[in-house]
Amino acid sequence: MIRKIFFGLLFVSEIACAQAPPKPFGVLPTKRQLVWHETEMYCIIHFGVDTYTDKEWGYGDEDPKILNPVNFDASQIVGAAKAGGFKGVVIVAKHHDGLCIWPTKTTEHNITKSPWKNGKGDMVKEYQLACARLGMKMGLYCSPWDRNNPEYGSPAYVKTYRAQLKELYTGYGSLFMSWHDGANGGDGYYGGTRDTRKIDRTTYYGWDTTWGMIRQLQPGAAIFGDVGPDVRWVGNEEGHAGTTCWATYTPQAPDEGKKPANGYNKYWEATEGTWNGQYWLPAECDVPLRPGWFYHTSQDEQVKSPYQLLDLYYQSVGRGADLDLGLAPNREGRLDQHDVDALKGFGDLLKEIFSVNLAQGATFTASNVRGKNKALYGPGMLVDKDRYSYWSTDDSVSRPQLSIDLGKPTTFNVIRLRENIKLGQRIKAVTIEAFVDGAWKTIGTATSIGANRLIRLQQNVTASKLRLSVTDAGACIALSDFGLFKEPVHLVAPTITRDKEGVVSVGTISPVASIHYTLDGSEPGLKSPVYAGAFPLAGGGIVKAKSFEGDGSASEVTTKELGLSKGGWKVMEQIAGVRSRYGNAIDDDGRTVWSTLQRDSALEGRFPQEISIDMGKVQTVKAFTYLPRQDKRTEGIADQYVFYISDDGVSWKVAAEGEFSNIKSNPLEQVVALSRPVNTRYFKFSIQHVVGGNGVVVAEVGVR
Repeated sequence: MIRKIFFGLLFVSEIACAQAPPKPFGVLPTKRQLVWHETEMYCIIHFGVDTYTDKEWGYGDEDPKILNPVNFDASQIVGAAKAGGFKGVVIVAKHHDGLCIWPTKTTEHNITKSPWKNGKGDMVKEYQLACARLGMKMGLYCSPWDRNNPEYGSPAYVKTYRAQLKELYTGYGSLFMSWHDGANGGDGYYGGTRDTRKIDRTTYYGWDTTWGMIRQLQPGAAIFGDVGPDVRWVGNEEGHAGTTCWATYTPQAPDEGKKPANGYNKYWEATEGTWNGQYWLPAECDVPLRPGWFYHTSQDEQVKSPYQLLDLYYQSVGRGADLDLGLAPNREGRLDQHDVDALKGFGDLLKEIFSVNLAQGATFTASNVRGKNKALYGPGMLVDKDRYSYWSTDDSVSRPQLSIDLGKPTTFNVIRLRENIKLGQRIKAVTIEAFVDGAWKTIGTATSIGANRLIRLQQNVTASKLRLSVTDAGACIALSDFGLFKEPVHLVAPTITRDKEGVVSVGTISPVASIHYTLDGSEPGLKSPVYAGAFPLAGGGIVKAKSFEGDGSASEVTTKELGLSKGGWKVMEQIAGVRSRYGNAIDDDGRTVWSTLQRDSALEGRFPQEISIDMGKVQTVKAFTYLPRQDKRTEGIADQYVFYISDDGVSWKVAAEGEFSNIKSNPLEQVVALSRPVNTRYFKFSIQHVVGGNGVVVAEVGVR
């Protein structure tokens, strides 16, 4: 017994004399930020009056009585997210329209005025209970902008907003996120005044005080905002971070940021962050599962497929960010089956790819181990499934090399690396080589490892020996994970295009046995028509296509909804004194634009600016479409519009008017559906206001 204790004392002594751990490098994540990093994926759920008005942003004058989800099922929604591999949900408790989906005491504009559950319902509570049953985390978003509240813009509203946050953050358990966005101020109902309220979003809400209150009420919640304080917006709503993406960030004031030559908007820097930046401020990549954040029946065929979601996973979680996927329950209060199937398929893919680390059991040989202490800092820590145990080197060694012997030829196409971010983000670049055909061959490189880095190889690699070289680092390394994985083989879905004359072409980037398509909305199968060449579809419609191999295996389906062909269309008139290529707005090519922007940015644009189209013959129009510029710039993008129709091209009447909500952050094709079809030969797109710039930029305008 004494001998065992003696040896135990010797062991403790040896550990005490071991090499000290590396000193932290730069700023470090807080405990709540570490939990956020470990979460990796969560969903934000939008449901409210916009679900029933077919809008993205409500104006604030919507009657709560329209909100009546007769089959509302929080467990179905949260369960579908869990099946997709997501670990939490953020509930939109109040959007910009101001309707609160919990029984708040701060405003009459809330769920109690809805017929749902006879005014006795509480959606936030039902989500909380569903999360508890399913083991999911919950966060909340309460929009600071309120287009319903008559006091918005005054100090009194800020008190109301904080009271709403207090109700939410004290009545629904522990939260993992407090979510905020940058939509602030503008036109609205505002209790009936129907005017525009302008606020300074940097000062009006008193964020320091508001965040202090949140810290007190929910100390474990990470606060997301455009620039933090815990998590930053990545700068787009496309779901991807930069190929280099630092968790550290030195933010600049929006109007003071240096604008790069490629023309990205003022948040361009957020996609990459800042190497060794001032704050630990990692990026969230938000993107809706559908084109819009709220449910629209017209988008049922535009739900992202499992492999599209997988692509986004590599570009977000695989670059050290978190993925925030938008879910939109339908008017019954459930996720549509299209959405449920996509989430389940995505979750199954993740399990298939990442459930087995092919590097498990490999022999690792490092060029340097910190203090020669393999028990604490050896490369064996790379496969122990602990994100915070790590291989480290002596302080003087920041560019070590690691040899990996897999013991047998192994086929893989994904490499995973992680750092122990409790010690900071230290590694700037790595190279991975494989011993193939008697020589070392570079198969992958990466920058900004951080909490997670996935290197998706262009082709399968089969090798038994690999070599990892850290080619640049700010300090000695603290690498915590090395993984090899195999993504299953899948056929690439076809692409569908149509020219101005209405001729449809379908193709793939690689040869396949056959492509089958349908025009009736059904799923293509081997009995569907075989694509043998381009075909006319001047009247528009829904085209679906799939690639097939000889063994019957198939790709995911590609769906394309096409409007009326623009063959024979012409622009009727031009704006006097403005030289621009009007025809680009009706050439069915989203890469070209009609622009009236003036080079002198000091000049102010006059609005409205209009383009009138003669379609050559009377057409039945169910909807108008507008595609904003697709080059990542925002100047000239329309956000307020009027569509007119005419029988003679002289006398015009309004067919539709409104706003393109959130178009600056989500510049997708906008579809303005009419309450009933109209017959017309002429239509006019009148742009009343743009998000920025002194003119308009239109990629395409059309009809369905």
